[in-house]
Order: sequence, then structure tokens, then C-alpha cells
Amino acid sequence: MATFKAFDENAEVLGASLVITTKSFGDEVIPILEKHHIFPIDPDGWYKQQDWLNAFSELSEGNYMNLVAMGMKVPDFAVWPPSIKTVHEALASINVAYHMNHRNGEIGNYHYEKTGDQSGKMVCRNPYPSDFDYGIIYRTVAKFTDPDNSQFAVRVDGSQPSRKLGEDSCTYLISW
Repeated sequence: MATFKAFDENAEVLGASLVITTKSFGDEVIPILEKHHIFPIDPDGWYKQQDWLNAFSELSEGNYMNLVAMGMKVPDFAVWPPSIKTVHEALASINVAYHMNHRNGEIGNYHYEKTGDQSGKMVCRNPYPSDFDYGIIYRTVAKFTDPDNSQFAVRVDGSQPSRKLGEDSCTYLISW
């Protein structure tokens, strides 16, 4: 499956998760969002995931956004349950949030597995670009780890399938 290609033509994305685009990058992205039928954005509305992926792809090709930077914005705009206190809890909650913001048919998922006291593995099986997911994971770790810890790492597990090579998923090894 190719990046930017929805797994299911019926899949939809909640408008609230699309608002990040204009909040992060301003009004200059509006013509592209309009072109792909997702502007104006109703935060409570649902939009075809493929339309969003088409706009997302076009935005990523221009000078509008860096995919890692875009992914890093997601944890800062997301509302986190107050019960989440640890990196493990935050990483495990990404899949819950993903399913709250996507619906209808096969949408993919984020599967987190704790591998140690300060390490884990995330398998991202979705139609979004790998660099975008890297940004989400990296910023989530930064947000929930000790503020004095600059020694955390997020890296692609090269022994696993990669969306950059046309597969459906990417696996990240995380430590802090």
C-alpha cells in the first residue's frame, strides 16, 4: 500500500484533527485545502480520508511543511487525558486518539509495546507518511519524559517493513 492512499475508500477524518493544518501553517494552505474539498473546516464534521491525504501529499511537496515538523505539532494540539503521566501511557494512547479521529472501514492503527522500563516499540500501520509518524512519536516522548532528559531516541527499526519501501507499516524503536 502506498503512503497517502487510504486503506478504505469509506474512511473519514474528524475536522478537529485537520484544524491543526491552518493553526500550524496559516492561511497560505487554504487554497490547497479548498482544492481537496476540506475547507472551510468544521471541527465537528467528517471528511473523506483520501481527500485529506491528497491535500496532505500536496502540502508536503511544496514549501508548506516538513512532515516531521507537522507530526510534532500533533501532540501539542492534542487534548491528553489528565490520567496520562508517563511516556508509556502517552505512547499507548496514540492509537486511542487515532481511532477517535478516524472512522468507517479500515483506517489502520498504532500498536505500542513496552520493551523495558524506558523503552518501547511502535508499529505504525496507516496511510500517513513515516516522517509524520516519526514526528508524532518524537514529540510525544519529549512532552512526557523528564524535561531534563535530552538523551531520548526514536529510530526506525530497519529490520522491519517500511512505508518508505512501499509497505503498509513502519516500526520505531524508542528509548528515554
